[in-house]
Amino acid sequence: MTTKSKTTSKIGNEALKEKTGKTWAEWFLVLDKARAKERTHQEIVALLQDHGVGQWYGQMVTVGYEQERGLRVPHQKPDGFEISVSKTVNAAVGVAYMLFEDAKMRKRWLKDPSFEIRKATSNKRILINWRDGTDVVADFYSKGTNKTQVVVQQSKIPSAKDAEKQKAYWGEQLDALKAVLES
Repeated sequence: MTTKSKTTSKIGNEALKEKTGKTWAEWFLVLDKARAKERTHQEIVALLQDHGVGQWYGQMVTVGYEQERGLRVPHQKPDGFEISVSKTVNAAVGVAYMLFEDAKMRKRWLKDPSFEIRKATSNKRILINWRDGTDVVADFYSKGTNKTQVVVQQSKIPSAKDAEKQKAYWGEQLDALKAVLES
């Protein structure tokens, strides 16, 4: 049994045991004995809660178990796949936000600048209905006077292959945004 997979290496055995009372291997044994492979995600979380694990750690251990046992692949959520890409740019948060929010400004850097903004919170967050039916969230975090972290998260992606494509796409687009902002 692997206990240092890509999934379980996000939190080590010592930290997990401190927070939940068991290591990855111990939780995997408990879940295997409870036939968790035959249960839904929600049922596994509930089982862990019955063992005294809180909601957040219950979700984390469940995802780790599902990935370790081949029930779920990285980035997979109940409604599809989800990716996240971030880039720190040398620009004020308001400038970075404007280049993303304003349709005319987007044409300077975004390959596919047409989309529907569902909701926007000035200089903080933009919720987007992407043209393929997926959801995109762009968050903007000030990291100082002229430094901003832009984080793009896309969800409801239909397949792992599409998720990898979108992760690469957003990486390229945020590189282009950085180039425009820093030129």
